[in-house]
Amino acid sequence: MPPTRTASRPRRTGSPAPSYAVERFSLDNGLRVVVSPDPSSPVVAVAVYYDVGMRSEPEGRTGFAHLFEHLMFQGSASLGKTEHFTYVQGSGGTLNGSTHVDYTNYYETLPSNAAEVALFLEADRMRSVALTQENLDNQVAVVQNEIRVNVHNRPYGGFPWLSMPPILYDSFANSHDGYGSFVDLESATLDDARSFFDRYYAPGNAVLTVVGDVTTEQVEEWVQRHFADIPARTTPKRPSFREKAITNERRAVVRDRLAPAPAVALAWRTTDPSDLGKYLPYVVLAEVLTDGDAARLQDRLLLRDRNVTSVGGYLGIMGDSYDARDPTPLIVEVHHPDETPVDTVVAAIDEEIARLADDGLRADELARTVARMTARYLRELDPVMGRAQQLSVFEQQRSRAELVNELPGLLEDVTAVAVQAAAATLRPDNRALLELRPEASS
Repeated sequence: MPPTRTASRPRRTGSPAPSYAVERFSLDNGLRVVVSPDPSSPVVAVAVYYDVGMRSEPEGRTGFAHLFEHLMFQGSASLGKTEHFTYVQGSGGTLNGSTHVDYTNYYETLPSNAAEVALFLEADRMRSVALTQENLDNQVAVVQNEIRVNVHNRPYGGFPWLSMPPILYDSFANSHDGYGSFVDLESATLDDARSFFDRYYAPGNAVLTVVGDVTTEQVEEWVQRHFADIPARTTPKRPSFREKAITNERRAVVRDRLAPAPAVALAWRTTDPSDLGKYLPYVVLAEVLTDGDAARLQDRLLLRDRNVTSVGGYLGIMGDSYDARDPTPLIVEVHHPDETPVDTVVAAIDEEIARLADDGLRADELARTVARMTARYLRELDPVMGRAQQLSVFEQQRSRAELVNELPGLLEDVTAVAVQAAAATLRPDNRALLELRPEASS
């Protein structure tokens, strides 16, 4: 049976919206495929997004989504260990993978004459990854070493992305350490790994995206050749991770033996990201507060009060504003010297947010912020891999790859009133506040 196929072109708006082609088809085994032909340079990006991330991990198996990202490079049905790297790099390409809250992805960028190589490689490990005790033991050790390097032996290594969720959330899915505990990693069995692969790495739980110097007809032929015979498997029904609202401020302190100075992070739960009309005002609000010298908190804390060393703000535990499902927090992170009391920093943040909620945005503040956001977004889409990743996540989470073209217009539709209303929801009584103190501090 031939694949079903649909195509879409973006609507035109007054914003500087991109106009990338978005075409899609699906296979009988459930695999969804998005293609965006672009003959402007002889390069192709291939990305596979599996609908499994840190929130999908069962209790007692923290870090399993990330562990599996490593296992997927250890050989497959037809290839030995590291051969995936050999074929991609030998073709002049690059590759990687990453684990996020709501997905795990794998991707390659290659010369267009090697596009079929990438599709074969991704199909081969989707069909059957090499799950052996040797590979499991080896990659558990690799992940543990990565945690040592990136968290245990690095200043601010887990702050706030690992240390904030247990304060902000109540459920295991949202609050646990997605990097994983050493005890959980060491107790993982081959049966656990096989069950995880069968459950989450089914064709119907994945989105394959191909962007660059290809035609949709050629991609269909290659995908049929390499993916169509992978058996369909039952895909898990995704649970709701929604939690009850916070009604009293939650505070906690973490110690860091390597940090040279204190820091503080404030986090508020926002609205469901699936409703972009209600969610995007929070994304704009984070920019208004923290991005650029004219941003509210940058101006107040760095330029006027001059009592902090850095200010940042973003949506999502991992800073992935457009890449996460509900619940997703807005986080403000500030690093400050010892002589600046944390309560002074927090009071200034509260004052600036309250001023924005009471008085609204200044003239041209919204237009300037949205223009900067749109320019950055368009720069990120310019490389074929940046485009493939954004198409993939929009399709995986919203079944709307076309949002890649529509997002600038949606940002342009955000009103000053909506941003002001979003600011009014960021109150002291519904947030989590996490202090980081150097180990030597009292």
